[in-house]
Amino acid sequence: MRQTVTLILIILFGPILDVSAQTDSVAFHKNLNEVIITSAIGGSQKKTSKGNAASIDENLKQLSNVNMISRGGYAWEPVINNMSTERISTTIDGMKIFYACTDKMDPVTSYVETDNLQRISLNSGLDGNPQATGNIGGSLDLKLRKIGFNNTPSAYHLLSGYESNGNMQVYSAGAQFSGNKFYTNFGVSRRYADNYKAGDNQTVQFSQFHKTNAFFNIGLRPVDNRIFEGTFIYDLATDVGYPALKMDVKRAEGIIGAIAYRQEHMKGLFSNWEIKLYTNRIVHIMDDTKRPDVEIHMDMPGRSRTSGLYSLLNGSHGIHQYKVNYDIYYNTLHADMTMYPADKDNPPMYMLTWPDVGTFNTGISLADDILFSENQSLHVSLKGSYQNRYIGSDKGFDALSIYFPGMSRSNSEYLWRSSVSYRFNIRHLHISLGTGYGNRAPSVTESSGYFLNNTFDRYDYIGNPHLKKESALELNGLTEWNNNKADFKVEANVFLFQNYIIGKPDTRLSPMTIGAAGVKIYQNLNNARIMNIIITGNYNIYDWLRLENRFKYSYGVESTGSHLPLIAPFTYNGALKTVMDKFEAEAAVEWAANHSDYSAKYGETETPGYVVFRISAGYHFDFKCFSVDLHTGIENILDRKYTTYSDWNHILEKGRNIFINASFTI
Repeated sequence: MRQTVTLILIILFGPILDVSAQTDSVAFHKNLNEVIITSAIGGSQKKTSKGNAASIDENLKQLSNVNMISRGGYAWEPVINNMSTERISTTIDGMKIFYACTDKMDPVTSYVETDNLQRISLNSGLDGNPQATGNIGGSLDLKLRKIGFNNTPSAYHLLSGYESNGNMQVYSAGAQFSGNKFYTNFGVSRRYADNYKAGDNQTVQFSQFHKTNAFFNIGLRPVDNRIFEGTFIYDLATDVGYPALKMDVKRAEGIIGAIAYRQEHMKGLFSNWEIKLYTNRIVHIMDDTKRPDVEIHMDMPGRSRTSGLYSLLNGSHGIHQYKVNYDIYYNTLHADMTMYPADKDNPPMYMLTWPDVGTFNTGISLADDILFSENQSLHVSLKGSYQNRYIGSDKGFDALSIYFPGMSRSNSEYLWRSSVSYRFNIRHLHISLGTGYGNRAPSVTESSGYFLNNTFDRYDYIGNPHLKKESALELNGLTEWNNNKADFKVEANVFLFQNYIIGKPDTRLSPMTIGAAGVKIYQNLNNARIMNIIITGNYNIYDWLRLENRFKYSYGVESTGSHLPLIAPFTYNGALKTVMDKFEAEAAVEWAANHSDYSAKYGETETPGYVVFRISAGYHFDFKCFSVDLHTGIENILDRKYTTYSDWNHILEKGRNIFINASFTI
């Protein structure tokens, strides 16, 4: 205990230490990681064809290891290595945030807009970012766009965009000011869409949404190398339709704030230090009053509150470049449901679906990149954490105790993850081999959820407080070859699970939801496995013309041999891109095979294959006092009527869509 306290004090107040040895700076490779740059600040751009008008979801789709679960036209749920929210970690600038909707209508990514985003960083598998917890599948960190010091003294940004399908409109305005001691950037954006149309001009009802996002970032540098920063985000979505579900969203509101202190260019074991204190509140209110033929009207509000802190130290010495991070957070989740019978003489029925569950988590992570030579490096990461979960509602605890007599109100456990990868280069050939092992605690839904209806398989779900921790062994590899004309890469990983958590039917119980197929209780399966292979090949036909190709194959089964749900079929993405001075253009195709390895056991049905085409172009104009970026294009050119494997309940994707947007910088 004494050693633990000492280590925490070093991490929190490490800059006070002054070791005389000067640290060295060494560059290292990160394995199986990917970054999407969404802002020109800080590096070259890798944007979607829509530029800054693209949504966060459209940017996420570019990442090789990421797929998206769609329940409508708004707030898609990210999936990494065919693992969704429970098995991945999503943070915003290192801040832990938890969704407030029991149906996952509001993933963490829905509370940020592109005009306040610098980049999206992906860590595949168990090699998570320092603040990640429970990231068996991987972790995402959304880095906010902070203009920084000594940048352009002042600039103003305006954006306007339009999409023909769904009458989508995007507007944003922002400003930035930067000096030697002070910077700030702030802005507001608005997205609006009516119901979109699928192929063959078929309207997808209840797919509309309205979204407003405002942000403010500020930085102060009273003395050299000592920086104070503040961040505030307000996000409000209203009248959000979800055609794949039985309910829509009346209001989804996020309030996110943080203050941070950074110390740079330190001497000793560590070269820089950052400590951040943050808090956020998420409110999510579901609504079915606009749906026709509702048998029983329901109100379903959910609330999530999280406060936390992290302290990150970076340093290098000799052949080592290392990070030490301490983080702590506390989250509370509350969700309930009130059902109003058609006969007003009958009283409303009330039920707690998340019974005021409080989660306390604190942990320490270590990472080290070791450069043996220019051709060989080793990456090692380790994180251990302590977690306590407590059911705060007496009514919620008593209701769950009916199904689990003798259950404990409080549960504590230790969680950990580790990974190691070795990389070596031989001329144009780069090879990486890695492995990892870790576990995760059951989510609040899996451990304490109470009669949560899943429209995917039409079952009501009950959490199980007796679940064991889920663990996984990861094996991964990468082979990459490149020269001046072409590059070729093969990535593969496999996850071998123990105590895999999934819902299983219990025929003794009766559902609460009208029309539900039955009741499932979350259980541990003995084992499961998921495998992913990605093959990428690109060729520079000319300096200005490039051909890009990507093939993806995945496979997932559980201990009985049945297929796991929501495992992607074989897909291909290809693009022919040209870049000439200020002009860029792209012609692209997306093809997916039949989803024949579907999971009938877990409510899936077969999804037919499809192929869709798109074209786009962009041009950058420079004038005396301002510049303009113009983008236009057509998606789903042939107006194909189709659905993907991850479209909830096979809702239809957008048909032909013509977009145009202009971004002005003054």
